[in-house]
Amino acid sequence: MKRILCAFISLVILILSSYCVKGISANAAVVVNGDSGDVLYSHNGDVRLPMASTTKIMTALVLLENCKNLDEEIVTTKEMVTVEGSSMGLLPGDRVSYRALLYGMMLASGNDAANTVAIAVGGSVAGFVELMNKKAQDLGLKNTHFVTPSGLDAEGHYTTAYELALIARAALKNSDFAEAAAAKSATLCYGNPPYKRSVSNHNRLLRMYDDVIGVKTGFTKKSGRCLVSAARRDGKLVIAVTLNDGNDWADHRFLLDTGLGAIEVCEYEPECKSVSIPVIGGEKEYLNIQTSPAKFSKQKGQSVTSVFCAPRFLYAPVEDNTIIGNVEYYTLDRLVYKSNIISTVVKGKKVNKWHLIAELFKLMLSYV
Repeated sequence: MKRILCAFISLVILILSSYCVKGISANAAVVVNGDSGDVLYSHNGDVRLPMASTTKIMTALVLLENCKNLDEEIVTTKEMVTVEGSSMGLLPGDRVSYRALLYGMMLASGNDAANTVAIAVGGSVAGFVELMNKKAQDLGLKNTHFVTPSGLDAEGHYTTAYELALIARAALKNSDFAEAAAAKSATLCYGNPPYKRSVSNHNRLLRMYDDVIGVKTGFTKKSGRCLVSAARRDGKLVIAVTLNDGNDWADHRFLLDTGLGAIEVCEYEPECKSVSIPVIGGEKEYLNIQTSPAKFSKQKGQSVTSVFCAPRFLYAPVEDNTIIGNVEYYTLDRLVYKSNIISTVVKGKKVNKWHLIAELFKLMLSYV
């Protein structure tokens, strides 16, 4: 009787889950494993759509990769702050740091902050947009193109739910970005002269869902409500994206729950646990490598294979704590995790060049 009851409950849960996913209000939606990038759920995930202020995820990432000092201050111009839409309240002649601009974009969704960053970092809006599109290419994105740094509607400004998730995944690897995206509020200092003022994050999920760590809201009449969220729980990270979704807060809570429930954190021993690498000109002929277990998240039920990647031989001396290779872990031929192989010291010995050539020749013959 208990087995029948459990089976019935499981069937009900499955039906309800299926109904809820089909009932997502968004024109496009996706959930990915934040560690591996694996797609856990997708609805029109590869359809090109406008993304409103979620654009600022890329704007912030390009800022962070091109700014050596976030606390450096700049003085705003009329060109920088003259932009429609949401604002952090910048005026011409204000002194403001890049850090304040980052938080002004991510929390207050300031179009003035995005425009100021674009001109200050890229020399012009067009110059900065080139950097944004170059970064999109570097990330391997095929269906993303930027025209504005703020996300205001423009012809040719688009992405997909899936590629926007990949942008967020890349950005969250930056600690400054992750800190700003997770902040519920912040006290910033800017103006002429600068004075302190508070800004609150537009992302209500930070207060509605305990495990949420960001990321960004967006809205225009053309794009509708857009939202990128991320949640971390028990070592698992998932990223959800919805584009043109009138019920995004509720949808994201469900999507994040679904994603977190679909993956597991596992510890794997590499298939090749111990390897000896020949050392040319060393006091020891071989360097013994012991690989350590790797811990990462994957979709439940997926099998894992590992590949040992290291040189066939090394030259002495081998310095301590040098990366000499890595172990790659794959699920369904997709790289999901990579761990480094760290060397231990191998001292060199005095050898003449002819002896060294003889050793190399001997080693080459062993591979024939």
